[in-house]
Amino acid sequence: MLTNEIAACCKELRLSRNIAEMSEKLQAESHQEFLFKLLKSELEHRESTRRDKLLKNAGFYYKKPFEGFRFDEVTLPSGVTPEYLKNCEFLNTKTNLVMYGNVGTGKTYLSIALGIEACKKGIETRFYRTAALVNRLSEAKKNGTLLSFMKQISKAELVICDEWGYVPLDRIGAQLLFEVISECYERKTLIINTNIEFSRWVNVFYDEQMTGAILDRVLHHCHLLLFPGPSNRIRESGLSQ
Repeated sequence: MLTNEIAACCKELRLSRNIAEMSEKLQAESHQEFLFKLLKSELEHRESTRRDKLLKNAGFYYKKPFEGFRFDEVTLPSGVTPEYLKNCEFLNTKTNLVMYGNVGTGKTYLSIALGIEACKKGIETRFYRTAALVNRLSEAKKNGTLLSFMKQISKAELVICDEWGYVPLDRIGAQLLFEVISECYERKTLIINTNIEFSRWVNVFYDEQMTGAILDRVLHHCHLLLFPGPSNRIRESGLSQ
């Protein structure tokens, strides 16, 4: 077999080794059919590799699919269905999602599931715990690498901010987070998970004008998803009985 020779040619042409491996396995009735199957296999391999890379780079700290998520425990706005969310249709119109409810009610689960679906569709996604994002922004500002880090964020079409408002921010941190929100406005989709009602966001940012500007940008094109139930973690532990 010429597997090694084919692999060497692939390397020279900057093609994946997948072509060499598949050339041993594919069967066809003509040279044309063989070439078509080989090229199709390579395209599928590249798409799979890209999806895996997107999932790896997204920053999810666990991966859970939609199977098992209970949409009956979420209050969806008019016109929004589970299928609309699963198909990531909100990304087509750069519509933000704000998930509001108590801790442990499934906001993180759903946002990660949506992020995974986006990655499967070839959409670059970034997932951050909000406090960790602000810390990274602050460190980048100190190190002179803020522009580089902002460019990383700007590559994403979907930015997910988890645990929004759990930790109060100092003025510099609030300003840096405002820059991220402004960068995303009408150019990207934001998903924000929070247990803080909008009227109390000023307690997180300590600046009414900045809070108003953030709310204006987040809510301009937005669906509000409500998670009214008790904590799933407490319920599953049996402590609520």
